[in-house]
Amino acid sequence: MQTTLKAPVTFEGHGLHSGRPARVTVRPAVAEHGIWFKRVDVMVGDNLIPALWDAAERTPLCTRIVNAAGVSVSTIEHLMAALAGTGIHNAMIEIDGPEVPILDGSAAPFVKTFLARGLRTLNAPVRAIEVLKPVMVETGAGWAMLEPGRVPSMAFSIDFEDAAIGTQSKRITLANGSFVRELCDSRTFCRQRDVEAMQAQGLALGGTYENAVVVDGDKVLSPGGLRHADEAVRHKMLDALGDLALAGAPILGHYTGVRAGHSMTNLLLEALFTTEGAFRMVVCDSLTRAELPGAGVVLDEVPAVA
Repeated sequence: MQTTLKAPVTFEGHGLHSGRPARVTVRPAVAEHGIWFKRVDVMVGDNLIPALWDAAERTPLCTRIVNAAGVSVSTIEHLMAALAGTGIHNAMIEIDGPEVPILDGSAAPFVKTFLARGLRTLNAPVRAIEVLKPVMVETGAGWAMLEPGRVPSMAFSIDFEDAAIGTQSKRITLANGSFVRELCDSRTFCRQRDVEAMQAQGLALGGTYENAVVVDGDKVLSPGGLRHADEAVRHKMLDALGDLALAGAPILGHYTGVRAGHSMTNLLLEALFTTEGAFRMVVCDSLTRAELPGAGVVLDEVPAVA
């Protein structure tokens, strides 16, 4: 059955790119509500934004959704990944500004707080998107694909010239809480040489060595080093799960990303939903529901770093 939180939870911090203070409250919602953002600082006009793929702008460094009135919320991917990875299907997310707080740069603080608060089962079945045939998008930099598969799974590959990252690949089945155990604590990352360039463009103004992994050649500049030897590719998978959550329902299929990013995953969802015969909506039986991200996960499975 569909779920929501038992009670509201609040997070406070700063936006990664804006540097502005931000406060987010995730509130329970009824069945069939889905995930919506509400800009509580916007007092006139439409301040509601659906967390759906066709509301997303294609931006390279974060995921931003915008409504018809031009009201937007950015850097939603870690929060969306946490909702998908803990199996929360319905929520109203109130936010007092244009960007979700970055917290520690991962999804772990969201995940830990959601599981500590607890989930409530609702009187409606979970529906999922079953991939029926492969769809693929590519650019000069990389490519992404969705293929049929009985359970949600993911493979990702990255290649950076900095030796601290280098070439990394990982494959994972997203069932039985594997997102919580293996991906949720992996932080966003960047190269030192890119920081000044981003800040000159008005980006990464809230970034620190504590909320992002910063590398320079073969050195990791962030205190404490890496949480995982392959933390970078794990974080790319975390981002991809958050971006795929904009499909509006769990996806039964296999995602592959090769040097893919936010825009490419959004293009992939567009391809899925506009390709005739590429998918169908299914009502999940108990066996399928047990293999969706978040099914059966408990608080003790959150990595201790959170």
